[in-house]
Amino acid sequence: MNTAQTDEIIEYIRLPEVLRISGLSSATIYRMAGGGKFPRQVKVGEQAVAWVRSEVMQWATNRAAMRKQAQ
Repeated sequence: MNTAQTDEIIEYIRLPEVLRISGLSSATIYRMAGGGKFPRQVKVGEQAVAWVRSEVMQWATNRAAMRKQAQ
């Protein structure tokens, strides 16, 4: 296990929160993650996955920035 200290606090969020933030369906999220177009989930338990909030928020910020550039 890596014991390096980091200043960043990692917050994990579950699928319902990812759906709310992204506005995407779960199928689209998994398809985009598999294609490298959305942050990949992290295995947090035997049968549980979550996403890193900062990665999902950065994705959302980038999407909004692309919209502004297209105008």
